[in-house]
Amino acid sequence: MSVEPIGVLTLIIGILCLLRGQGATVIAFSIFPVLGGAAALIFGSTGIQPAHLFIVFMMISVMWLHGGIQPMVDAILRSSPAMWLALLVVYGIVTGYFAPRLLANTMDIVPIGTGGMPNPEGIIPLGPVSGNFTQAVYLLADLVTFCLILSVASRPRGFRHVTIGLMGFAAANIFFGVADMVSPGTPLVSLFSYIRNASYTFHVDEIVAGMRRIIGSWPEASAFAGASLGMVGFCGSLWICGRYSKISGLLFLVSCLMIVRSTSSSGIAGLPVCLAILYVSSIFRAGGASGTRASALVVASLPVAALAVGFLLALNENFYATVYNFIDITLLSKPTSLSAIERGTWNAYGIANFFGSYGFGVGLGTARTSSFAIALLSNVGIPGTFFFLMFLATSIVLPKGVPRSFEDDVGIAARNGCLCLLVGALISGSTVDLGLVFFIMAGLKGALAVRGRIPQTVAA
Repeated sequence: MSVEPIGVLTLIIGILCLLRGQGATVIAFSIFPVLGGAAALIFGSTGIQPAHLFIVFMMISVMWLHGGIQPMVDAILRSSPAMWLALLVVYGIVTGYFAPRLLANTMDIVPIGTGGMPNPEGIIPLGPVSGNFTQAVYLLADLVTFCLILSVASRPRGFRHVTIGLMGFAAANIFFGVADMVSPGTPLVSLFSYIRNASYTFHVDEIVAGMRRIIGSWPEASAFAGASLGMVGFCGSLWICGRYSKISGLLFLVSCLMIVRSTSSSGIAGLPVCLAILYVSSIFRAGGASGTRASALVVASLPVAALAVGFLLALNENFYATVYNFIDITLLSKPTSLSAIERGTWNAYGIANFFGSYGFGVGLGTARTSSFAIALLSNVGIPGTFFFLMFLATSIVLPKGVPRSFEDDVGIAARNGCLCLLVGALISGSTVDLGLVFFIMAGLKGALAVRGRIPQTVAA
């Protein structure tokens, strides 16, 4: 085992946060998932990300230093989403161990991690792979994260701290994106090596549409854009609802620009869907005595802006050619690219794995795909997909606060953030793990059902 410099920094920040109190710990924990390409600890070829290491400090803060274990247990027992997520984790771990052994050599897979000797196309016969262990650890960390955030956010002060932490995540994601954009030829290149030390393939210095792709603190542009989509949903909803409007509005706008600048096909394809989600939320948030100016502005101006852009494209040939060429390179021509063909192959094998396992899945962490939906079906089958859908419904769809109160507005933001992350994952997600930030937002939304109304004294 080796402790990386970023791991030492994580330990120092964790100790300082424990000394400062639970608020600092929660905020730091919500920000750390932005380091998606970093390894704090390395065991052979396996690395532990800083956010997963920081879970230890979060557990110490929640379970031993502030409030004890009993409040957390009470919050979990009153939460049906925790039960559904726990069922998904248990089913995933069980199938991840038994399915590759019981169905060994009955079909081919695109493996997650290492297993047998792959052919030139990266295909191996079904059998145990290293992804069975690592994905089980990640999904277990997701469950722990959801339960910790659920416990913290069930109290007014903790609810506010998680909200601020997620805005900090958005700011950090933008910071690393901008730093990556200006880094060539500067000392920032060497500094990025400290947070790009995991055993991933980093797609650095790739050129698309004449522009260098942005990956920020992530392994590739699609991961950076996917995280940014989640922040578009979260910060955009906060701005629409008039909560922390100056900061959230700026974070929303810059996140949108960074997605386009990343030239990620999944990000650019997902952005209009996320903006449509925000527009629907604006319609329900506008009007009445408690309606916000931002929501009314969005509802009234978006059709006018769409018409203006349409006229501009129709009347200005140069502008139309520029926009069309960009969309053609990043989206329209993408299905014929080598990467798209490769990812299509992953999905084809994933669908075959689903049917070949009679709908039960070939085991968590076994098969790599290029869509979260296919990853669910191929890895954990119909039972695991059902557990996840029930978790989704009970954690981010059903819980509601007092209409147009602070907690309800933040809950809408968390819900939209989760939905926008799902949009990106459905386009290009390769595993069942959606990342810690998804479960932080799900825990924030799910806390509404645990505690009920959170006083508006926490409002910005």
